[in-house]
Amino acid sequence: MRSDDGALDVTYGDAGRPFFIASGTKLYVTAILAQLHDEGLLRWDSPIAAHLPDLNLTGLSAHQGRDLGSEITVQQVMAHTAGLPDYFEGKRPDSATTFAQALDADFAWDLGDVLNWSREIGPGAPGKGRYSDTGYQILGAVIESLDARPFAQSVHERICTPLGLERTYVFCRHDIERYDTVTPLRVGDKTVTIPQAMASVQADGGIVSTLADGMRFLDAFFDGTLVNPTTLRWICSDWHRIFFPLAYGNGIMRFRMPAIMTGLRRVAPYIGHSGASGTVMFRAPDLGITVVGTVNQAEHRSMPFQLLIRTTIAASRR
Repeated sequence: MRSDDGALDVTYGDAGRPFFIASGTKLYVTAILAQLHDEGLLRWDSPIAAHLPDLNLTGLSAHQGRDLGSEITVQQVMAHTAGLPDYFEGKRPDSATTFAQALDADFAWDLGDVLNWSREIGPGAPGKGRYSDTGYQILGAVIESLDARPFAQSVHERICTPLGLERTYVFCRHDIERYDTVTPLRVGDKTVTIPQAMASVQADGGIVSTLADGMRFLDAFFDGTLVNPTTLRWICSDWHRIFFPLAYGNGIMRFRMPAIMTGLRRVAPYIGHSGASGTVMFRAPDLGITVVGTVNQAEHRSMPFQLLIRTTIAASRR
């Protein structure tokens, strides 16, 4: 936890210890898409199908019986408004979820599996917020197509190398043998070992990082180093609810609690992203405070947000 004026600078734990940031990865996806946009390689309103002509997107988005898979845009997928199912935690007809199955017995998957499972869940209609890990798997494929290299390499060359993030990387199949060097994930009181699953998520949640690297990334994301200010303003716009108390812009999350739920104390909004592993990577622009952390706990997902609330209340008393 750190404030811009230096009055708040607190680290609990080992700032160099690696952990899975889970869906915090989506901010890295957003940063790369922003760079591709500013390089003239990508339009926000361009259909995903234009960049991935060989990918079958039917059965993923529909309205009034008409399939819209070929029409969903980059912006819609970034904002979770394309109507796409969530292959990772969405329930299929047999009530199974990919996450629950991986916890029972670790296994690997690819984009083809993701799309098939998503079709089993069923399409939604564009417009309404529907959180979708499927969408970010697809955006990872868009990055690979436009950048002409694997997603992991794009993250390394576009983000990690320029910022000196020496302990940040996308966990891939060739990293499985070093799974034990990453802080163990927990679900309730159980430590889980799911290296194949974590090597499969990649663009929707596969980055390993540290507190120190996470702080450096967020600074660069918001100060214009990675994303130019005009594009950043667009990213942080058009907020819409996905699930309380979280809203989504164009590739970024906002956390804000109403005063009625915080003892009538105003809690300034945070923007950034959280992860199902108990990770938070947020900045409160009104307070000039950046928070990066993890509780490494996938079951009690309110825990890191309680931390954000306490941080904000404490900071307001300075």
